[in-house]
Amino acid sequence: MNGKNQYQPLIIGDLIVEKPVVQGGMGVGISLSSLAGAVAAAGGLGLISTAQIGFQEPDFSENPKEANLRAMKSELKKAREKAPQGVIGYNIMVATKDYPEYVKTAVEAGADIIVSGAGLPIDLPKYVEGSRVKIAPIVSSPKSAMVICKMWDRKYHRVPDLVVVEGPLAGGHLGFSREELTKFQADQADSDVRYDQAAYDREILGIRKVIEDFGRKYGCHIPVVSAGGVFSRADMAHHMSLGVDGVQVGTRFVTTEECDASQAYKDTYLKAKKEDIVIVKSPVGMPGRAIWNPFLQKVKESPEKITRCFRCLEHCNPASAPYCITMALVRAALGQVDDALLFCGYNAWKCEKMETVAEVMADLCLV
Repeated sequence: MNGKNQYQPLIIGDLIVEKPVVQGGMGVGISLSSLAGAVAAAGGLGLISTAQIGFQEPDFSENPKEANLRAMKSELKKAREKAPQGVIGYNIMVATKDYPEYVKTAVEAGADIIVSGAGLPIDLPKYVEGSRVKIAPIVSSPKSAMVICKMWDRKYHRVPDLVVVEGPLAGGHLGFSREELTKFQADQADSDVRYDQAAYDREILGIRKVIEDFGRKYGCHIPVVSAGGVFSRADMAHHMSLGVDGVQVGTRFVTTEECDASQAYKDTYLKAKKEDIVIVKSPVGMPGRAIWNPFLQKVKESPEKITRCFRCLEHCNPASAPYCITMALVRAALGQVDDALLFCGYNAWKCEKMETVAEVMADLCLV
């Protein structure tokens, strides 16, 4: 495809991301070194998800945390080999058990940036203190943006290096109530719907104002990246028209040759219909978006017995959970798709063919 990048680079402090596309962190085993390295090599920002990243390590069952921390370093090293000059970081969930250790390991490994959501990363600055690692909270509302910026300002006398705004069309665990997600309409076909993309666009503008106010206080520009439902060139153009500095894309990268997931997992996206994309309640109590499959039907009718706890999340009770989210996501990554939780974004049903990362980047950014 001929053409040129129609957007300005995403500048995050001293980091320059040539094409303002952040690849969303997708666990377990969906965005590792292959995908993150390919995105960084293509001029975007590649993110390795640390969620149970060590699931393929031989001692994962016995020592999950140690396996994860070891795999963090090896995956970043492999990603760097694919993109020596690229910008590569980690997505680390605040809900992760022993969160501080994961952040400190990311710093030791040499990450360029840490993007952190699934909770408010109130003390993230403390864990990266003294390093050059950039930090980026994920927010979904002006209120959450204000809380984080106020806390960081008061406790650590600093502001985020980047802010990721994740909307209701994103995949995986979501920062919205089930009611909000159920009511949300991506289009405006129903005239009675009060919560739609136009309404969330106003939320993005509200978040931008909060961030700009704190940027002025510190005499800097804090870039904002918006996420959730960014699938096509038109989607990216719409988000950029709201004045953000870049977009975060997850689902579109799943059906690429370089994505770390199994082909069977990718095929579920290629086969999915719009009505297959559903909102589910995860074992940790948060709503999430996934592809309906025999596994979800099975655990809806009868909870799955949990025989081993991998201690992956701070707030998960194996005694009451309907299934082990670690094993459900590991099975997904390994291709056991009928017995797995298949997280996805709202637009997963639009995936119609396998692509390369370079092709996706070109389609999003070129004119």
